[in-house]
Amino acid sequence: MKELRLLEANEIGHGILIEMDAGWVNPKDELNIDLIRENKKLDYSKPFEFFAVLQKHDVPNRNGRTYPEKILKREAERYKKIIEKGLSTSELNHPESSLIDLDRVSHLITEVWWDRNILMGKLLLLTSPAFHERGIVSTKGDIAANLMRQGVSLGISSRGVGSLKKVGEKNEVQDDFELICFDLVSSPSTPGAYLFSNKEDRHKYDEKLEEEKKIEPVSNVLKLMSKLDNYLK
Repeated sequence: MKELRLLEANEIGHGILIEMDAGWVNPKDELNIDLIRENKKLDYSKPFEFFAVLQKHDVPNRNGRTYPEKILKREAERYKKIIEKGLSTSELNHPESSLIDLDRVSHLITEVWWDRNILMGKLLLLTSPAFHERGIVSTKGDIAANLMRQGVSLGISSRGVGSLKKVGEKNEVQDDFELICFDLVSSPSTPGAYLFSNKEDRHKYDEKLEEEKKIEPVSNVLKLMSKLDNYLK
């Protein structure tokens, strides 16, 4: 069997589709300030349950990919059955693999539902009794909870396997796509896909990629600096 490879941003073909961030985050941005304020309200004597924007259909993300409505809704229905079986575990950070590593599991998706074209979800951080009782960090769930407790903003991104095809100006996910899980990340590819405590707070975390595109990507700046350095040498 041919080994699956990770498809990079804006690349087409068949492989592992990981929606890690390909964008830019400004720590002074009002969005991030709101997230930090929200995270510092955490009471870590209680279970850490959060809401999140998991995915959006027919909306280009930072990796230049678009998930059609039919495909994403099909996979959401399949994922509901995975939730019912208690198998909806996910990891802290994206591995370059199509398998979920139990040593790296940090949370459990407990519910998913649709709000127009937005796939919403509820998750539970899998923290240890030692973390709640004595603040000891020993699991990936503890690490995530401790980061949020100290004001770090966490996002969430999907991981799956499938093909990408160029359709017009879009790199469109094809019918063979299979959703694997939703991992916690430092900055999500899907606009507004952050964790928040109250369901009604979703609109506080809306993002517009059009505004981001006006900013020179960091990678381009670094390439320019490298060329200048080589020239001066």
